[in-house]
Amino acid sequence: MTTLRIGSGAGYSGDRIEPAVELADKGDLDFLVFECLAERTIALAQQARLADPDAGFDPLLSERMRRVLPFVARGREIGQRRLRIISNMGAANPLSAAQEVRRVAAELGLHGLKVAALTGDDVLAALHADPQALLDNGATVASLGDRLISANAYLGAEGIVEALNADADVVITGRVADPSLFLAPQLFTFGWAQDDWTRIGRGTLIGHLLECAGQITGGYFADPGVKDVPDLARLGFPLAEVDAEGRAVISKVAGSGGRIDPATCTEQMIYEVHDPKAYLTPDVTADFSNVSFTAVGTNQVRADGAEGRARPDTLKVSVGYLDGWIGEGQMSYGGPGALARARLAREVVLERLKLTGVVVDEVRAELIGVDSLHGATLGSRTAAEPWEVRLRVAARCADKSDAIRIGNEVETLYTNGPYGGGGATKGVRQVVAVASLLLPRDAVKPHVHLEDAS
Repeated sequence: MTTLRIGSGAGYSGDRIEPAVELADKGDLDFLVFECLAERTIALAQQARLADPDAGFDPLLSERMRRVLPFVARGREIGQRRLRIISNMGAANPLSAAQEVRRVAAELGLHGLKVAALTGDDVLAALHADPQALLDNGATVASLGDRLISANAYLGAEGIVEALNADADVVITGRVADPSLFLAPQLFTFGWAQDDWTRIGRGTLIGHLLECAGQITGGYFADPGVKDVPDLARLGFPLAEVDAEGRAVISKVAGSGGRIDPATCTEQMIYEVHDPKAYLTPDVTADFSNVSFTAVGTNQVRADGAEGRARPDTLKVSVGYLDGWIGEGQMSYGGPGALARARLAREVVLERLKLTGVVVDEVRAELIGVDSLHGATLGSRTAAEPWEVRLRVAARCADKSDAIRIGNEVETLYTNGPYGGGGATKGVRQVVAVASLLLPRDAVKPHVHLEDAS
C-alpha cells in the first residue's frame, strides 16, 4: 500500500532552520511543510506591505529556501523520493514570496523548479463593501475607519491541491488553516473525495499534530524532573508516515533530540482545540474525541480514531487593525533592599505620569521576579527577599507622544529615583490588534499562480 511521508519544517515564523534541513536531508520525505503564520503575524505582514508593495512575506523565507531547495532538486535528479515544499510563508504577499523563491533557486543554479503562489485569502475589499459587518469584539468594520489594515480568510487545502496537480515543486500560500497545509498532500496523493469526511478528519488530525513542529517532539513539553526531554538543544522536528486510510505513525529522524510518545502527542492534540468533538476547519468539522495514541517503537506513535463531519459553510476571517501605541520602560535594582527600592521607583513613576498629565488607556507597573506573572497576592507568598528586581512600566496610549513619555519617566529614575538603579531600557511600538468574523465560503475565491523557476 502506498504511504506518504510528510515532515514539519517550522511551527512559527521565527522557528529554527536546522531541524528542517535535517528532515529534508534524512527524513526520506515526500513533502516538507513550513507553518509560519499566526493571526498577529499576518496583520504585521500586511502593515509591512503597506510600506513596501514588494514586502509582506516571511523574513526567513530566503534563508529557509536556500537551505532546503537543493534537496528538492536532488530528489528530482537522482530518482529518490520527490521532495516538495508547502508553506504559508507568503503571508501578506504570496506573489512576491514566490518570486523570491524563484530568485533563490536561480542563485543556487537550480533551474526548472516550478513555484506556485496561492492567493485569494485577502478579503479586505469584501469587508469594505460591508461596513456594518460585526467583529467578534463588538466593533463594526465602519468603526475601525482607516485603522483597518488587513482581513485574511482561512483557506483550506483545495488551492494547494490544485497547485500540486499542476506539478508545483514549491507552493507558497498566504493565510491557510494550519492543518490544511498538511492535509493537502494527503488529498493530492490519495485522491480522497471532497466529502470523505472520515478520512479528511483523520488527515486533519495529522496536520494538527505536525503543525507546531517541535512542540510534539518535546519542545513546550519539557519540565525538568517531571517530563524530561533528552537533548533538547538538538530537538528534531516531527514527520508522519500516512496510509491511504489516513492512519499515521508520528516519528522523527533517528538520532535527533527530543522525544515522541503518547504523552507528547496528547498534549499537542488538545493544543488550541476548543471542542475536541467539533474542531472547525475550512476542510472538515473534525472529531478528535475518540483518538488514541499507541507507541509502536522508540519515538514512534500510531494515531487512531479521528473522525469527521461536513465542513462549515463559513470561513473565519482574521482582521488586523491599529489600536494605539505601547510605551515601555524598565530599570533594575540589586543588592540589599532591592525590593523596597523597586517598589518606591514604581510609585514614583505612576505618580509622575499623573502629575505630568500622560493620558493612558491602560497601564501595567510590575516587578519582574516578584509580581509580574502571578500578581501581588501570590507574589508576596515567598519568604525570600530577592537580591535583584526589575521594574517594568508599560502603558497603551492613543497618542504616540504620550507613549514615548512612559519610557522617559522610567529612565529619569537614574538620578531622580532610589539609588542603585541601572540597565534602563525604553521603547515605543504601535499596537496591531486582531479580531475575527465569518464570511460565506462562496465569497472567497482561491487562485493559483504557477511559473517555472528560471
